[in-house]
Amino acid sequence: MNFEEVRKVVGSIKSNIFKNSNAYSIGMLKSHFRGTGLQFKEHQVYTHGDDIRHIDWKLLAKKREPYIKTYEEERNVEIVVVIDTSATMLTGYNGVSKLQAAIEICCLLNLLAKETHDYVTPILVTDKLTRLPTSSGEKGIFSLVKYLEREKILNEKGNINLNFIRDKQVQSEKILLGLLPELKRNREIVLLSDFNDFLDQEHLEKILYRSHLHCFQLLSPIDLGEEVPFSVFSMKDYFSGKGHLNYISSKEKKPKEFAIEERFKTIKVHQRYLEDFVKEML
Repeated sequence: MNFEEVRKVVGSIKSNIFKNSNAYSIGMLKSHFRGTGLQFKEHQVYTHGDDIRHIDWKLLAKKREPYIKTYEEERNVEIVVVIDTSATMLTGYNGVSKLQAAIEICCLLNLLAKETHDYVTPILVTDKLTRLPTSSGEKGIFSLVKYLEREKILNEKGNINLNFIRDKQVQSEKILLGLLPELKRNREIVLLSDFNDFLDQEHLEKILYRSHLHCFQLLSPIDLGEEVPFSVFSMKDYFSGKGHLNYISSKEKKPKEFAIEERFKTIKVHQRYLEDFVKEML
């Protein structure tokens, strides 16, 4: 894929993002991802009318003259987006897979980050953990698309390669170890997965209590099948390319349930998933 083709893909992604979301909800999300911490800037001599809560009492005892502390708001936020690329993420509805929805959500966050002067760091979970460069806006989308094309996750037209198969599964422990540095820095972390072949419950429960961790379980009609068994065409032998009809009952395909369910937010790809993502983030 050359640069011109990538730009076309980026353009189509942007068009789809704004078609599937609305200005009001995007504006609300922009205000959600804002730094709320205060960083000390300098001391100033107290003058009448200043807030006495900001008086530095230790400095007053030392200099016998009141000074107040002034602060500046920490505005920049780094959003870490973790995208699961396991085989079950390739299922979806009406040509839209769970993996495509995850990629578009990451692109949406890139566009929002550009508006709020924040940054996005994508982490792709393939047969390894790959941390892409921190960026925002079209530059961030461009970098993501180039990587996905290089890894054969996207084809030359920018569509999901449904033949993409991970060589091996990344162990839950390795995923957790990859996230720990981001968690320690108190970054906003967005997990995008169906959690069928991703972090298991044991490892998830070690980090779910953190308020800046946002778990989004992407679901398709197959995941939610409740009435009758149905069939899907699945690969019998990944290397020969031969497949067969696999009959799956609703019990086998029920979405995973976790002990701390309230920490999970569901996104259904057969609905307005981008708009639903924004609402859930709020």
